[in-house]
Amino acid sequence: MPAAMASVTSGPAEIAVAFGQILRGLGLTVPTSCTNTFAEALCATGIDDRDTTYWAGRATLVRRPEDIALYDRAFAVFFERLRSDSDDDGATETVSVTIAVDSDDDDADGGGDSDDASDDVIELRFSTTEILRNKDFATYTSDELTQAHELMSHLRLVGAPRASLRRGPTRRITSQPDIRRTVRSAIRAGGEPIERHFSAPTPRLRRLVLLLDVSGSMEPYARALLRFVHAAVAGRQKVEAFTMGTRLTRITRELTSRDPDIALRAAGQRVLDWSGGTRLGADLREFNDQWGVRGLARNSIVVILSDGWDRGDPDELGEQMQRLQRVTHRLIWVNPLKVTPGYAPLARGMAAALPYVDRFVEGHSVAAMEELTAVISQP
Repeated sequence: MPAAMASVTSGPAEIAVAFGQILRGLGLTVPTSCTNTFAEALCATGIDDRDTTYWAGRATLVRRPEDIALYDRAFAVFFERLRSDSDDDGATETVSVTIAVDSDDDDADGGGDSDDASDDVIELRFSTTEILRNKDFATYTSDELTQAHELMSHLRLVGAPRASLRRGPTRRITSQPDIRRTVRSAIRAGGEPIERHFSAPTPRLRRLVLLLDVSGSMEPYARALLRFVHAAVAGRQKVEAFTMGTRLTRITRELTSRDPDIALRAAGQRVLDWSGGTRLGADLREFNDQWGVRGLARNSIVVILSDGWDRGDPDELGEQMQRLQRVTHRLIWVNPLKVTPGYAPLARGMAAALPYVDRFVEGHSVAAMEELTAVISQP
């Protein structure tokens, strides 16, 4: 169980920096600019009034509504202890904060040494897996990408089934009798059709089509999203994968290997326009003409993973999105920027495509990918 220590003096700047480190350790995204703004707020208001300090930190450090509960817990532990130490008569006003990281293989009683800890130490415990689930893909390290791929490999992209032309046995009474099974049952009963059997259309798994934007604007997220696409192709039948940039590239065959290193290396060699420009309208036109409208997207679940920034004609993108929506079972758009506070789909490409999207979801973290799997599984 690794731990990190932070000693905080009573200066507003030091307090802001230390509290920002605590929040980052708990999984919140706290840019340096936000920490600076919080320090300026503390210099202007001081830390004597708890409510003022609380709202100064919440307004400058919290970027997502789902982080408020974690911020409240950290604030209560950090600042309440800071104020109690400040009221003492001692010459030193210092708070020590220990961030304890719980690894997945820790024993349940691994915290038995806590009784021997100093009373001046506040311990905040968190799980690395839980933090990784909510961490923004843009801030991932190479090791975290590998861990995230392992988490995403356990996702089950089921999807709503569809009725096929093939028929199978059923216990329900339908309009279609199963002649063969009925005759066989009659032979076993001496020629009398005592038990009648029926048939019904058998359910089939809907095809899942993934279109990943690998343009320059998507570069911070494309690496992690490509690992999600590989997890889908390797872990589920009837999945097709494409990349979109300056051209459309089919990478299904390259991602069929269950070894992520081999699959991602092959996909990287196949995709020649990585971190280039964006021609979403032209790419969707090529997809519709060659694969989508001809049958690949018909009654399928199509997922587009893109931030919507497009250098092409937005009218062309809107036209191709309309064509695609007409033949799909469900059209889902995954935008990593949707989580940004105050985000609005003002980019020309995103604004042109949004009217033809059935679901518009986030795509910035493993938790967002888990939510995407739930959306895909809906009937």
